Amino acid sequence: MMKPLSNIRTWIGLAILLSLFLVFSYLSSLPKPQYYPDYLAESPAPSGVKAFYTYVKKEKDGQIWRHSPDLLSATSDHQMLIMVEPSFPFERKEMKAYINYMKAGNTILLMQNDPQGMFDIKTNVTDVNGTLKVFTKDHTPYRAEFDSTIRLQSGKGNQVLLSDQGGPIAVKQLFGKGQLIVAIAPEWMTNSKLLKKDHLPLLLYLLNEEGSDSILFDEYIHGGENAASVWHVYPMWFLLLVVQATLLMILWLWMKGKRFGPIFVPREETVRFSDEGVNALAAWYLRGKRYHDSIMIQADYVKLLLQERWQIPYNREWQDLSSYIERKLTRLSVREINSFLVGLVNILEKEKLTKQEYLLWSRKLEQLRREVEE
Repeated sequence: MMKPLSNIRTWIGLAILLSLFLVFSYLSSLPKPQYYPDYLAESPAPSGVKAFYTYVKKEKDGQIWRHSPDLLSATSDHQMLIMVEPSFPFERKEMKAYINYMKAGNTILLMQNDPQGMFDIKTNVTDVNGTLKVFTKDHTPYRAEFDSTIRLQSGKGNQVLLSDQGGPIAVKQLFGKGQLIVAIAPEWMTNSKLLKKDHLPLLLYLLNEEGSDSILFDEYIHGGENAASVWHVYPMWFLLLVVQATLLMILWLWMKGKRFGPIFVPREETVRFSDEGVNALAAWYLRGKRYHDSIMIQADYVKLLLQERWQIPYNREWQDLSSYIERKLTRLSVREINSFLVGLVNILEKEKLTKQEYLLWSRKLEQLRREVEE
């Protein structure tokens, strides 16, 4: 009766383990939520701008632009290109293409937290942090959430479109027949904050500033094709220094003869000095009871070490080494050293040793060897 019950418990345990394995496999194979970078036009994430893009696409025939700025129209099509928080700084060629696009009579709406250096824009840092009211150029108040100490500088020929008590938030600047509208509140356009406060009316106010015929959402600024390469991130003198240092390191290693790869030990060295050979030799001395020969060899080896490590003459007899060892082995008293040397001489002079005497003096010689090698 006990054996069937034991088998049942075993099968139940296996079934539970199998069930846990299947559940774990299923949970681990579930697709992970898709990751969206911030401010993408088709991103449904809280940090995306899909809601505003969908509204513009429906009401104003909005489209997505994924190409290089060189392909933008160089004629006056009364377009508006919306750029929301570019991921990378523009190269000189790209900046020139955007400027030519505006000079032809088009508009760029740049929404960026800190646009310092973009299109020669300059910013200030204020003490105001946290805005509840924003005013248009006609002093119409709007409610907004704006948590930043960065404000725009309104230079000559610029028109302030939105401002608060800290300074300009949105500014319009003329470029030839077109214009650049800069706003430092890109978070207003995100899905999570679009319908909060008066963010949507404020964005429509900026869009209707020039009454463009068509609107493009620039997604080229969020793609990897315009990411700065290592040749643009670091100055040329630094890259040249890195290349030269690498070549010098290779030449130095070559000169030093450094080798790379596995180290193969010669077979004859392994055979001659392996632990198996030492153990076999020791077993042969023990089986043959050649205790005296083994002690003689050990003592001779220790005397060689005394000459190599402590410069004690090898040709001296053991009983004459007391003064030398006293200077080196200070932890033992003179009496202990003399007793050791006298006992060792007696053992070496005996023709036959018992196993107990052999083991005792083997340990003593081993202890002295360790003291010498330390």
